Amino acid sequence: MNETILVIDDEPKIVKLARDYLEKGGFRVVTAADGTIALAQAWHQRPDLVVLDLNLPGLDGLDVCRALRRESNVPIIMLTARIDETDRLIGLELGADDYIVKPFSPRELVARVRAVLRRAHGGGQLPSLIRAGDLEIDLDAHRVTRRGEPIPLTRIEFKLLAILAQNPGLTFNREQLVERLHGVAYEGYDRSVDSHIKNLRRKLEPDPAEPRHVLTVYGIGYRFNDEAAT
Repeated sequence: MNETILVIDDEPKIVKLARDYLEKGGFRVVTAADGTIALAQAWHQRPDLVVLDLNLPGLDGLDVCRALRRESNVPIIMLTARIDETDRLIGLELGADDYIVKPFSPRELVARVRAVLRRAHGGGQLPSLIRAGDLEIDLDAHRVTRRGEPIPLTRIEFKLLAILAQNPGLTFNREQLVERLHGVAYEGYDRSVDSHIKNLRRKLEPDPAEPRHVLTVYGIGYRFNDEAAT
């Protein structure tokens, strides 16, 4: 049976876009346009994952998140405008599993839904050894090698690489990387990620100007390519 995704948003175009791509991805989709109906749908449909807009009429997204978390551990991905940083942080602290900033790529939404479901279903048992071309990343030993030769990384560089490599093909923006590196309460400047990425590429890539592994997704952030040629 297909997994059920509950999409909660009051913008019909976003709901249609999300529904179309999620259904093409093999999911069953139910929708709601306000918080009260959303909760009724959640209790009735028992979805496998909820995509939740924070800016809803009536009962807002944070209240919906709060109510869901009182009764359920259903995975929640928040949809948020970039300006809603405070609400986004509160949502994560209330127990949301991930967030996507509007406007978003529908393919990114499908990828994040799959990634969160994998973690929720125990696919979260991620491999301890990741191979990508001539790179080998040993998460348990905190060790990276290229063709058997060790590549010395700082703690932050290794953690950043691990976040990206455990989610190949998934794009992370700077805020998401900062939160995974330091926690949601961290107030540091998110451009520090660019500096760490630059150092990581300098150590990791044969040609840092033409990276094979840690790729830039322009206007969004960074992703890991696990299909890089040796």
